Amino acid sequence: MSHIEQRLREISDELREIANSLPLPPTALHTPLEQRATQQLRRDEGEVLYAYQDSLGYWTIGIGVMIDKKKGGGITQEESEYLFVNRLRARIGELDQMLPWWRTLDEPRQGVLLNMSYQMGVVGVMKFVNTLKLIQGGSYQAAADAMLKSLWYQQTPARAQRLSDQMRDGEWR
Repeated sequence: MSHIEQRLREISDELREIANSLPLPPTALHTPLEQRATQQLRRDEGEVLYAYQDSLGYWTIGIGVMIDKKKGGGITQEESEYLFVNRLRARIGELDQMLPWWRTLDEPRQGVLLNMSYQMGVVGVMKFVNTLKLIQGGSYQAAADAMLKSLWYQQTPARAQRLSDQMRDGEWR
């Protein structure tokens, strides 16, 4: 293992520890005020699980969380990290369900499938039928070549090139 690869693994482990140690938002509301205000705000704001424009035209998400930069909106670094970790773990669970053999791959090649799944969803990755067969069969060169012949490569060429190289040689990029 090269010095760079070793350091990347150490950094990956450190990031995983940081992500796992981040405080999560409380899932239970403790005071009567919080409980009643939540009922009222859910009713008045609604809950939309994608970005939308509110009645004044400002971009908003969730239960009235204004994210429109023009009005000083956005999310905190902690909220971004929370969303990222949840999404990453969800993709891992989906890969475990839909491609149980992916765990037999070495870590860099698992990383390719996880990165692709994060970008396009596991359903999107499942459309790479031939590439997945090649990966499962250990034909990493052919799988990497197939990745470069995809619409995905045309849409995000730098990312696709890095990930196909990683699939080809099993080295983190």
